[in-house]
Amino acid sequence: MNRREALQTITVAGTGVLVSQCSTHSSNRPPNIIFIMTDDQTVDQMSCYGHTILQTPNMDRLANEGIRFNNCYCTNSLCAPSRASILTGCYSSLNGITGNSEKKGSEEQLNPDIPTFPELLQQTGYYTAIIGKYHLRENPRGFDEWRILPGQGSYFNPEFIENGVQTQNEGYVTDVITDKTVDFLNRADSSQPFCLIYQHKAPHRPFTPAPRHAHLWEDVEFPYPETFDDDYSTRRIAGLAQDMKIEISLADDYDDLPENLPESEKKRWIYQRFVKDSCRAVVGIDENLGRVLNLIEKKQIADDTLIFYTSDNGFFLGEHGWYDKRFMYEPSLRIPLLIRYPRLGISGQVSDNMVLNVDVAPTILDAAGVPVPKNMHGRSLLPILGGKAPDNWRKSVYYSYYEDSWRMYQNLDPNDINDRTYTRYFTAHRVGPHRGVRTERYKLIEYYTENNYWELFDLETDPNEVNNLYGQPGYEKIIRQLKEELKRLDNLYGTM
Repeated sequence: MNRREALQTITVAGTGVLVSQCSTHSSNRPPNIIFIMTDDQTVDQMSCYGHTILQTPNMDRLANEGIRFNNCYCTNSLCAPSRASILTGCYSSLNGITGNSEKKGSEEQLNPDIPTFPELLQQTGYYTAIIGKYHLRENPRGFDEWRILPGQGSYFNPEFIENGVQTQNEGYVTDVITDKTVDFLNRADSSQPFCLIYQHKAPHRPFTPAPRHAHLWEDVEFPYPETFDDDYSTRRIAGLAQDMKIEISLADDYDDLPENLPESEKKRWIYQRFVKDSCRAVVGIDENLGRVLNLIEKKQIADDTLIFYTSDNGFFLGEHGWYDKRFMYEPSLRIPLLIRYPRLGISGQVSDNMVLNVDVAPTILDAAGVPVPKNMHGRSLLPILGGKAPDNWRKSVYYSYYEDSWRMYQNLDPNDINDRTYTRYFTAHRVGPHRGVRTERYKLIEYYTENNYWELFDLETDPNEVNNLYGQPGYEKIIRQLKEELKRLDNLYGTM
């Protein structure tokens, strides 16, 4: 059977929801797929999610013409693990990528026994490509062509590795990535469906906008988060994450930081600079997204193209006085997710269902009519896109963050945490390994030290997660139920 015959077979034999929708399409073929991902972009950096200063008309366009998910979460808030989870539909424990750095003396690799969704699509006749940031150490697999940044890449005049060959490119990285994306779309064979992964470096630190956006909002003061001056009084480990505090870790990033500022003013000066630069970088992404959306409209393939827009993880934009991610707190855990697929007839919808980044792979495969491997931890979102979540849809989400020195950290007594033990057991730019469960109302986090340190938050009364209720009277039943759910999810995902 050749590739085209395989496509036709899968279209007919594919999973229900989409196949019934395909009958009106002249070629009756699976959809084109464009998966778009940014780096460290939060839900708060889109006007469709409520930002009142930063305007993102093209992201809003996807939301208005598709569906916006209010409760989408990552399974491990770190760049490489998130990308691996999206590609494989599996938690870090199964896909093999638990962190960004070397572990146990060797570099982590994607589990070779776990297929990625591009591999499965490629095997069934899709033309597959990835352009932009990849951030996994091995060469991309399952792609007919790949043009990726080495590592983090550079904001200006970036190098690319294109099918194994290094190239030098002039310009701002967001523009260059989109130039290559436009080139791909212009070359795409109209007789063959494609899957394009289009991934940006921005707005990752150093927060660097395009020169044309460098002076946006110079006379505007961005609002400060409610937890900007958090004292961490009920959360021991959070209080020791000194290397995430913006006034400590970001001060050296700015040569023009005024000297002799009081600490409170220094913190506010740095916040205004970094949050504006991050949002300015998002403006560049939105402009380039518009180029892509306009092109697929011009090529008359928009109706038959399934588009995902998301970020690899959340990010602290001054919440708790921090930048970066890793913790299971909401700004780090929650990610944006927009999906547009005109063939399903959805527009302007908002979903409050709990969804995960591991749901991307099974959704794409389901939409393409490709069988979803049983070992994928995620679930297809097509029923939700069709208007109704299954009755057995998840009511809780599981999170697991790993850390390079976790074996040492397991012996740490939470009752003896101080600056000395923090320095010993936490490397710079890390937080302690932890796992947890989030329901609609509650969140339970376990820092798995030898003596185990726990946090419990009531998200209804304490959405900013500043009041740890663990150990307080009246919550014994809730804690017991959440621990049972945590154990159930551990067993389900095989994460421990």
